[in-house]
Amino acid sequence: MQDSQLVTVGRKEVDRILIMKLVVGLGGVTNGGKTTLAEKLEKLLPNCSIISQDDFFKPESEVETDERGFKQYDVLDALYIEEMVKSIHAWKENSTRSSFSTGDSKATHDNLRSAEEIHILIVEGFLLYNYEPLNELWNRRYFITLPYEECKRRRSTRVYHPADPPGYFDGHVWPMYLKHKSEFEEKTSNIVYLDGTESQEELLSHMYNDIIQELEIQKSEQVTAQRFGSSDSVRY
Repeated sequence: MQDSQLVTVGRKEVDRILIMKLVVGLGGVTNGGKTTLAEKLEKLLPNCSIISQDDFFKPESEVETDERGFKQYDVLDALYIEEMVKSIHAWKENSTRSSFSTGDSKATHDNLRSAEEIHILIVEGFLLYNYEPLNELWNRRYFITLPYEECKRRRSTRVYHPADPPGYFDGHVWPMYLKHKSEFEEKTSNIVYLDGTESQEELLSHMYNDIIQELEIQKSEQVTAQRFGSSDSVRY
């Protein structure tokens, strides 16, 4: 969109629209509070949607079983991971204009009037950073950690279908968590670690403020690009 093109937003004419799309990864240990945190962020952030990795588990009949009889749920092969990637791409392509906030000339650093179109997708799950096609999509990465004892305690209070068999946490869940965490840490950077023993309010405040800051960075970059006539002013 050229800077000189006028667009009507509500009853206001604006010279341009700043489009900001943010894909946020919220990974972490089992029972770390990922889903709860994502749902709270969805209520606070503008035009925010959620994709849950748990929705992409294969049926129990398609999940492999090891020699101890443990279903191998905590591995990539237990997921329709490519379908998850497609869902994120579909969101990026299909998220539509639904609300705007208008800024004054000081906010945009020049005399042009502007409107902001903001779309945020939070993808939450236990295995987000070990699959390269997913790693290409994140604008921000977060990872919730828990100490072994606290994680095991929380896991014991949850009801799963199918239920965890005796020894499943120590024999599969925790070893896979450590394995995958070690693997992505070797090749993935810019991950913000969150302490899952902190209150949901503290975690929420940290993530919310960080995401707002990232939106401001995108806005600043787009304003600068548009001032100098760059055609590559929309970041996805």
